Amino acid sequence: MTPILLTGRSASHFTRVARIFAHELAVPFELDIVQDLTSLDAAAYGGHPALKLPTLHVGDTQIFGTDNICRKLAEIAGREDDQRVVLSHQVSSDLVRAAQELVWHAMAVQVQLVIGVQVAKLSAESMFFTKAAAGMHGALGWLDERLDHVLAALPSPRDVSVFEVTLFCLVEHVMFRPTISLDAFPQLREYATRFAARESAQRTVFRFDPAPARSLGR
Repeated sequence: MTPILLTGRSASHFTRVARIFAHELAVPFELDIVQDLTSLDAAAYGGHPALKLPTLHVGDTQIFGTDNICRKLAEIAGREDDQRVVLSHQVSSDLVRAAQELVWHAMAVQVQLVIGVQVAKLSAESMFFTKAAAGMHGALGWLDERLDHVLAALPSPRDVSVFEVTLFCLVEHVMFRPTISLDAFPQLREYATRFAARESAQRTVFRFDPAPARSLGR
């Protein structure tokens, strides 16, 4: 098999989606850790020109975007047309499509809040962050109210779906790096608890990657 490298971080929910998908599809890969999120060098992000993660490297090919990476992993596994692997572009339900859009949105906002407020120490009271947090709260509320209907609208039987993996990674990341309270979303918290029992979830638990060892020299 062509060597597969995933550039990302163990603390990244976008990276974890790709890692879970790879484990679910039994696609072996190596994780290439992004060491410095403040870097402005594309090489630090595996060559991603937008300085984002993750990036999937298959031989000399680079795949940007978590959704595209999931599709590529399914292709590598020979399951891109397998109805038990539900990719986002294969969904026909308008309800599931709307739910997936809100998950992607909330995942992006989570990055803004973590990087902007927790890492860069910008004011959480700024209009940019207060509106972002309010929109994320609204998205999670919508998902919490409709979760059972969304899951029922997914094709069945299935082994894995992009929606289920992304929702799990989002909810767990908010618990890992708290930005808003999840107290008002019991359905989402219960769902995350159930999904966390899967082997792929247990193999990709969020953690901060250790800094590379420094050479002492002579």
